[in-house]
Amino acid sequence: MSQSDFLYPENPRRRQEVNRLHQQLLDCLSDSFHATNKLIEVLNMHLGCKLASIEMKRDGTIKENCDIIIQAMMKIQTELQKVDEALKDKLEPTLYRKLQDIKERETEKIAIVQKVISVILGEATSTASAVAVKLVGSNITTGIINKLVTVLAQIGASLLGSIGVAVLGLGIDMIFRAILGAVEKTQLEAAIKSYEKHLVEFKSASEKYHHAITEVTNTVKHQMK
Repeated sequence: MSQSDFLYPENPRRRQEVNRLHQQLLDCLSDSFHATNKLIEVLNMHLGCKLASIEMKRDGTIKENCDIIIQAMMKIQTELQKVDEALKDKLEPTLYRKLQDIKERETEKIAIVQKVISVILGEATSTASAVAVKLVGSNITTGIINKLVTVLAQIGASLLGSIGVAVLGLGIDMIFRAILGAVEKTQLEAAIKSYEKHLVEFKSASEKYHHAITEVTNTVKHQMK
């Protein structure tokens, strides 16, 4: 035990808590990388996009990895916006409005998209139409992805942003020094509060994002049966 630990006997427990919360944050980041790559695969395969998959930067900081996901999501949004604009251009105004209507049945929306999807993509498949409906005629881009981008940006800009993702494997003392640089009760408590605050928002946004991507991939599987 260090001399500072005698002055602040709760610090060892707080270090353990920082370690635990750090791992939870990394798990959420890893899950977001995985979900984003699944979405990229669907877009490339069924909507003719040419997006590159992303990979977690193990020797990078939390901010660097948040930025990788954010940049990928911005590219995804750009591609979906192109599809949306094409649908708006090819469809009659009344039909396009139906795509945006959350009360409209999904089967009806797919039938609407099916009318013009071949003009947009050069081929017409029910799977492509279903994917377009799920991603364009829903709140995935306007709501779920935007929310996750906002949360990731906040994490990157916080005191957590400069922490290396691989620091976990260096041991609790190394994590502590990497995060704070000194053993002080107030600093440890600040780190714990920051982790807890951002994790609540990150987990919520991440779960909604994963659920939305799962819906899309399940739709693809159903359409391809």
